[in-house]
Amino acid sequence: MRVLIAFDKFKDSISAQRACAIAADAVAREHPEWSSELCPLTDGGEGFTEILTRAAGGKEVDTAATGPRGGTVRASFGVVSVDRIPSDARTRLGTAATRGGGTVGVVEMASASGLALLGPGLRDPFRASSVGTGEVLHAAAQAGVQAILLGVGGSATHDLGLGALGALGLGFEGEGGKELAPLVPADWPSLRRITGRIERLPPVLMACDVDNPLLGPGGALSVYGPQKGLDPSLADGLERETARMAGILLRHFGKPASLLEQQGAGAAGGIAFGLMAGLGATLLPGFELVASWIDLDRRLKDADIVLTGEGRFDDSSLSGKGPGAVARRALSMGLKVHVFAGAVSLSGKTPGIIAHPVTPEGMALPEALEKAPGLLFDAVRRALPAL
Repeated sequence: MRVLIAFDKFKDSISAQRACAIAADAVAREHPEWSSELCPLTDGGEGFTEILTRAAGGKEVDTAATGPRGGTVRASFGVVSVDRIPSDARTRLGTAATRGGGTVGVVEMASASGLALLGPGLRDPFRASSVGTGEVLHAAAQAGVQAILLGVGGSATHDLGLGALGALGLGFEGEGGKELAPLVPADWPSLRRITGRIERLPPVLMACDVDNPLLGPGGALSVYGPQKGLDPSLADGLERETARMAGILLRHFGKPASLLEQQGAGAAGGIAFGLMAGLGATLLPGFELVASWIDLDRRLKDADIVLTGEGRFDDSSLSGKGPGAVARRALSMGLKVHVFAGAVSLSGKTPGIIAHPVTPEGMALPEALEKAPGLLFDAVRRALPAL
């Protein structure tokens, strides 16, 4: 029996890589004669650099970066040979990134500016900055790559990427020429002038699966502000400041107002908008790129059964990315799919999918997060007779 184990992360608890390893251990414990292939998934957030770099046989380079609330964090970027990237993924990257061989840098925003780097009491979109992401982009460019692929999931920020642009050379002045660095939303009302010049970078491509515009009811702040610690009473004021700062950026870089409405501009606290305006960065559909990069369809064809999962699996999962997309692909190939999730909420039966809630009924979320590795292991073992 050939088992494909393709998990995404269990948010705030288990990485995608560890979830796959836990499930594989459970399978091996009960069926040592079965073969398991581990295929961790990523949506552009945590694990993006490691998963893509290892899949293409590249190398990870450690670098120090500024965290979302200051201090120093350990981050990394990948350096991958273009020739080692599967052909379909190379096509998705485009000729500017892949022409003539060379290397591509792989960066994840979450490693330097991620929400997971902050405890609940430190999450505040007025104070968080993407400056560390700019520092990692700079380090990747200095490594001589011919293009940079940036995963923009899991951010702690709502700074329109101004911190990253500051790290890349842009300057911000307040009253009396006072330097505002890094420029965070709390300081936006003090901004009087943009100075400096952004360093020359290779093409930057952003892997992103959200389609939120920058502003409005479906925009960056409305949808993602609450999980980043936004005080609801301050939301309207920050939305107005976001619109004002976005206008300043558009005028400074000579970009059209239509950029505000572009699908995905609101990704990761508006860093997608800021990097499109300031760097001419390009958005790419994240999961489709990742699926082609890790050769998902070939792995599915080689499998007899598929195990997948994430922190929460519901109806939206089946119309989205990650485990839901894996399940859809597997079902189209006639494979049986077992989904393991901390919480399962499906409104109806889904033929071919067997869903397994990992968390015991009545267990509080903090306890479930703490015990998640053992709960996942036990859930997979319990399901094995039905595999």
